[in-house]
Amino acid sequence: MKIKHLSKPLLLLIAIACIGMLAVGLYLQLQLEMLPCPLCILQRYAFAVVALIALVSLALPVTLVRIGAALTSLAALSGAGIAIRHLWVKAHPTVSCGIDPLETSLNEIVTARWFPSLFQADGLCTTEYEPILGLSIPSWALLWFIVFAVLSALIAMSRQSRA
Repeated sequence: MKIKHLSKPLLLLIAIACIGMLAVGLYLQLQLEMLPCPLCILQRYAFAVVALIALVSLALPVTLVRIGAALTSLAALSGAGIAIRHLWVKAHPTVSCGIDPLETSLNEIVTARWFPSLFQADGLCTTEYEPILGLSIPSWALLWFIVFAVLSALIAMSRQSRA
């Protein structure tokens, strides 16, 4: 597979897309007044971690890019797991992640204090918002996490050319 020549550009694209996902989350919150729940905030952290690992991987020597890509894939899979949990909570309205220890502990993290617009949980997981192009917000997050996991896994599994 010729993905090895695209490794760094793909990692950069993943990082930019993750930053874009964070920007979309802020837009939905600040402009459309869709308050993020604790699981939304955990997904934001996952997007931030995927972006950070992908960006750090860009600075690595070519021989270590595959390791960075594997870590990027693992972070994306973690985000996918959170999105799946969020979808499960939405499918079971009697279950809530509302004002609970998760929200309280998330809001105590230093990043939530420094960047409350981005990382402070104020909403309920069971709140129904209008679908975007037919999908709920956690469905979109799951879709993107899967795309990032697959792309970074392909990079991690690509063979390095012998120089």
